[in-house]
Amino acid sequence: MNAKIQKFSDPATLADSFANDFAQWLGDQSQPIVTVALSGGSTPRLLFERWAGEFAGEIDWSRVRLFWVDERCVPPSDSDSNFGVANDIFLSKVDLPADQLHRVHGESNPDDERTRYADEIDRFVRKDSDGVPQFDLVVLGMGDDGHTASIFPHQMEFLTSSDVCEVATHPTSGQKRITLTGPVINHAKKVVFLITGANKKGVLVDVVKKTGLFKTYPASFIDATDLTFYVDEDAASGL
Repeated sequence: MNAKIQKFSDPATLADSFANDFAQWLGDQSQPIVTVALSGGSTPRLLFERWAGEFAGEIDWSRVRLFWVDERCVPPSDSDSNFGVANDIFLSKVDLPADQLHRVHGESNPDDERTRYADEIDRFVRKDSDGVPQFDLVVLGMGDDGHTASIFPHQMEFLTSSDVCEVATHPTSGQKRITLTGPVINHAKKVVFLITGANKKGVLVDVVKKTGLFKTYPASFIDATDLTFYVDEDAASGL
């Protein structure tokens, strides 16, 4: 893993920095519309607040085509919905064109939705030379079990799946989720991890340094060409 590590004092500072970096990155892109896949979680909530607040005037959302890395199989009105959270916090407050917002239909049958969402990605995301959809940017989180997207340790086969999307099952709750697969994530032009919290420091060391139990952690197998970890002081304390 040839990754860049950026460390910050706390989650709020991390969110501020990435919001600023995102605005600069978008401004540097030559294509008129970029494709971005977002994750859910606590750190993205802080980021969403920044995007809807102090950075609202810094980002031209008309240039962004927005997708989700993963989604829980619940209606958008459910508090578990990644889209629902993002919509409440920032999507409803910024001028992102409705036809450039591509949510996972969590309320639909998971197997049917996996196929439908993969087809939607196929229509709107450019493919690379290998024929794999290539997002311009994928934003990931990491759980304290080493999962990323909704690729959990008991479903490592999704890291090499030939499909664009898979139906994942949460190892504890049994909740179904739609997730992008490893090849799609790894073919993105740029991948960013946003990781906070002392509960993740041990796993993060193994993932970054390829030590200990790293082979059991899905996050260890994210090796995009342009890969950056944004980590707060608590998560980074073992590095």
